[in-house]
Amino acid sequence: MQGIPPGNTLLRCAAVSLLYRLLRPLLFLLDAERAHGLVNGLLWCWARVFPRPRRIGLPQRLAAGELAQSLWGLRFESPVGLAAGMDKGQVLAPSWLRLGFGFVEIGSVTPRPQAGNPRPRLFRLVQERAVINRMGFNNDGAETVARRLARLPRQPGPIGINLGRNKETPNERAADDYVAAFRVLAPYADYAAINVSSPNTPGLRALQAAGELRRLVEAVARERDAAAGLGGRRVPLLVKLSPDEPPDLLAAVAAAALDGGADGIIATNTTLSRAGVESDPRSAEAGGLSGAPLTRAALRTCARLWLAVGARAPIVGVGGILTAEDAYARIRAGASLVQLYTALIYRGPLAAREIAYGLARLLERDGLTLRDAIGRDAAALARS
Repeated sequence: MQGIPPGNTLLRCAAVSLLYRLLRPLLFLLDAERAHGLVNGLLWCWARVFPRPRRIGLPQRLAAGELAQSLWGLRFESPVGLAAGMDKGQVLAPSWLRLGFGFVEIGSVTPRPQAGNPRPRLFRLVQERAVINRMGFNNDGAETVARRLARLPRQPGPIGINLGRNKETPNERAADDYVAAFRVLAPYADYAAINVSSPNTPGLRALQAAGELRRLVEAVARERDAAAGLGGRRVPLLVKLSPDEPPDLLAAVAAAALDGGADGIIATNTTLSRAGVESDPRSAEAGGLSGAPLTRAALRTCARLWLAVGARAPIVGVGGILTAEDAYARIRAGASLVQLYTALIYRGPLAAREIAYGLARLLERDGLTLRDAIGRDAAALARS
């Protein structure tokens, strides 16, 4: 099979995966955020010493054909990307791309720096392969992140920027925050994502109301189009939605985002539901739940969105994607791209590479191209 890597690559991947499985119990002895910081520190060193990867960390035959596609005028050599939240503005893209991610989303980034919510604010639910976070958009602010991006050499995969509003900004002035952050960061972004679905900023999800969302997206789109009219690039705008949106409102919310000028939808953010994890003592912690318990809800949301707006704009599937089978199911539900977060915690640094290999095998098994598979099961999944 073409999707299977050569023997020496398989051995290296297997060795790294085994090493992570051996080290993970020790890593899990640390507080979750401390462990996150330790790993990001190592990736920071790697990115600074080797800032210019020649290509993403996948065999050329996968990146050149089986998994490659173009969306919004951007080349994605793999559909497997890094979700926002893992790299909150440290700009570790060279390391993420070397690990096999096809694209990287940085953020959420707010116009002004903010510390986020008090610690502890990140919790592992190990038996359920899940995480609860209430980080609260902790980041160094748009100006600082923009300076880091400006120093970054051109990378072999797209870099997206996830935008948020500052906690103290009322929703009545939320558009000012998103426009301000976009204005500073857009010159260094291949795409920008408007995050109105985090459950960890008070009142933020109220911006998902169709009328509010359309006005917000229109404001950012006007800034985007004005910059493009002055000779800049037209930066694609995506909107990240919640898995907790009622099904009868979901299509209207997505349509409002696209009518306002968005070019795509990210489905989904974390959930406030605790279905499937009630027995874990950590389930009582406030915050958004990610990982395996979110898989089904995010899959169904993706399918419903594809049926509603898939003909108008691509969908990025995220939430509970831990295996190649999960990624394949999300693509068949309607996602053109997928993103990982919790999979890195439980599977280790080669999660994106392993999922990309597995995805290529599954497509070959079924005799499908990536484009053929998109939305193939959406109608059945939307009814489930």
